[in-house]
Amino acid sequence: MAKKILAALVGAAVMGIGTHGASAATLDDVKAKGFVQCGVNTGLSGFASPDASGNWSGFDVDYCKAIAAAIFGDATKVKYSPTSAKERFPALQSGEVDVLARNTTWTINRDTALGFNFRAVNYYDGQGFMVRKGLNVKSALELSGAAVCVQTGTTTELNLADYFKANNLQYNPVVFEKLEEVNAAYDAGRCDVYTTDQSGLYSLRLTLAAPDDHMILPEIISKEPLGPAVRQGDDQWFDIVSWVHYALINAEDFGITTANVEEMKKSPNPDVQRFLGVEADTKIGTDLGLGNEWAVNVIKAVGNYGEIFDRNIGAGSPLKIERGLNALWSKGGIQYAPPVR
Repeated sequence: MAKKILAALVGAAVMGIGTHGASAATLDDVKAKGFVQCGVNTGLSGFASPDASGNWSGFDVDYCKAIAAAIFGDATKVKYSPTSAKERFPALQSGEVDVLARNTTWTINRDTALGFNFRAVNYYDGQGFMVRKGLNVKSALELSGAAVCVQTGTTTELNLADYFKANNLQYNPVVFEKLEEVNAAYDAGRCDVYTTDQSGLYSLRLTLAAPDDHMILPEIISKEPLGPAVRQGDDQWFDIVSWVHYALINAEDFGITTANVEEMKKSPNPDVQRFLGVEADTKIGTDLGLGNEWAVNVIKAVGNYGEIFDRNIGAGSPLKIERGLNALWSKGGIQYAPPVR
């Protein structure tokens, strides 16, 4: 019996759960230290990158700020932990970060074996390919024999192998751990092709020495549902992180923005009143362990989902990524939030 117990404990430690799982009171821990520790990318324009003064901005960064605003009413109460693809999961498993908001794909292995919880998909993406226009390649099916730059420790690396095998194509992987290393290798001509999530390709293309010399091929070879992840074992924290995303979607659905959120408190719509915490008997905030104006604080801090998207990666950004699948369900996309009631 003692051997069985020891084996179970060792197994839990190896899996990164149990001994390093979430405490049952992550919210209390966050409040006690006075900030949210957020795991982000080491630097991906539009999603998470620091400026010369060390100030972080981007689509994922705004999610970190939104969580802080929901808890503290102050979006500045965040500290950022830049992590590589390889470092991000140990950082979350060990408790080094409270939440991982780092363009991370939801997969069954990560949802089960690694001991994480995903729910909200804040960006529906898919893997693509970028090449130099001088190669005269119009399709990924013409890439047999190419040298392909890819980051290790990612679903990208696995999808790449599957795609070339399924299509009976040969390739030479040029693999690096850090994103900056992959970028530099491709820009220096060490590989013919760069593969990652298509959103990342739009971002990375702008950092190249001659962006106009490169093109993104039309094929999307995978489903990449991206979103924040937390450790298993704390349903309250899981709910808070998830419902911050749903609040951003619902706000856009209701037409609530940073500019009009105070005025919208006067709306006669009971759904809006409930959402903004002004309905007399609402308990939505307290049921989450937050104040009743948690959603108001989120929208004041970062805006609704559409504002976050447009500002960082959409029409109002250098990336100019179209909403596509990430449009609201009522506008041809699949972004959809459960009702607030």
